[in-house]
Amino acid sequence: MSQHLESLIQRVSLVDDLEAMRRGLAPMALVERLSARFAEVEEKIQSFVAEENRFDRLRLDAEALVDGYPGQAERPPLFGALLGVKDIFHAEGFTTRAGTAVPPGLFAGEEAKIVTQLKHAGALVLGKTVTTEFAYFEPGPTRNPHNLNHSPGGSSSGSAAAVAAGLAHVALGTQTVGSVIRPAAYCGIVGYKPSFDRVSTEGLVTFSGSADHVGFFCQNVADMLAVAEAVVADWARDEAHPRMPALGVPDGAYLRGSTALEAFEAQIRQLEKVGYPLRRISVLDDIETIDACHQDMIAAELALGHEGWFAEHGDLYRPRTAALIRYGGTISLARLEQAREHRMIFRERIHAAMADDGVDLWLCPAAPDVAPPGIGATGDPVMNMPWTHAGLPAITVPAGVGKLGLPLGLQLVARFGADRALLGWAKAIEGVFR
Repeated sequence: MSQHLESLIQRVSLVDDLEAMRRGLAPMALVERLSARFAEVEEKIQSFVAEENRFDRLRLDAEALVDGYPGQAERPPLFGALLGVKDIFHAEGFTTRAGTAVPPGLFAGEEAKIVTQLKHAGALVLGKTVTTEFAYFEPGPTRNPHNLNHSPGGSSSGSAAAVAAGLAHVALGTQTVGSVIRPAAYCGIVGYKPSFDRVSTEGLVTFSGSADHVGFFCQNVADMLAVAEAVVADWARDEAHPRMPALGVPDGAYLRGSTALEAFEAQIRQLEKVGYPLRRISVLDDIETIDACHQDMIAAELALGHEGWFAEHGDLYRPRTAALIRYGGTISLARLEQAREHRMIFRERIHAAMADDGVDLWLCPAAPDVAPPGIGATGDPVMNMPWTHAGLPAITVPAGVGKLGLPLGLQLVARFGADRALLGWAKAIEGVFR
């Protein structure tokens, strides 16, 4: 067990706090609880972008929320929920800096649609959470609250760390390769990436329009369900699929990207022991081709989006971001279109494999291993890339510990559009590992 675990990890339940507020607890009480917690751990974790008088503002916001909904019956579903917003989403009253020294006025914009949705659902914005530069690999100062000597992952570093440390009920992230699932796993919490375009990306600083997904962090699946029910489009129309799912393990070249397969096999045995049917299927043996398509697509789209900014302020970009933009500039439009088309072909191939083998849910590691040491790198997204490329809904649930007592996550992936079923199944699977 990490020497920091007891002091920097705190269990907080959105569902429990929502119920307490229905029974009369004031949102102001949650703000005061958070203020004390913030003073205790935030300086060590550095999950939020600095803000002067944060809690003076938040107290006023809490009072305005109560004044706006004086009657219990009319309160929205996330009334009083404490929200962290990754600093590539625009939010009214906040500057979007995107983890970069590039002048923020260049990419300023209207409030992100999902931020507005969450506010309308009753959430209180705590502030901006730290992101890597433009949601790529150059990290910020955030540390993993399980062990300050390890990475929290990225690019949604601050969002994952804030939720794990009990500083937020829910936090927004984005995933272009593995930036929700991986940091959630590293920080021992639940991360959910909906089906592509299920949640609007309007109002964020775009990395790759063909791959960017809005995602969420919570401490458990019940909390995630409360968030999804409030803001994910057409949630009530989804099929719930209450039966036990058939699990598929994508054996072969893809799984060899993990260095913690013994732990993964132990997770599989736990699920089989309680009755989950499992099939091993060779489905991702061309993982290098998939990766090349995805990398070329996102690099080319990043280069196109930053073309003017990079020409004028290229010296302000950090090395790994600049290198990807330069590489993206070498990708032809024909190659970009080929990579975009590959996403749809690949998605149908995955669906066909699921149908042929009777698989409801793919089961795989959420990351190659536990969080890497240091904060100079955010880890490898190889376990997440193919599912992001296909735009399939994915979630990670905490599933034990690995080396040094650091958390391990188990990634679950469903068919495109089967988000409600995914979260329902994930809630049951989460219970196996508690």
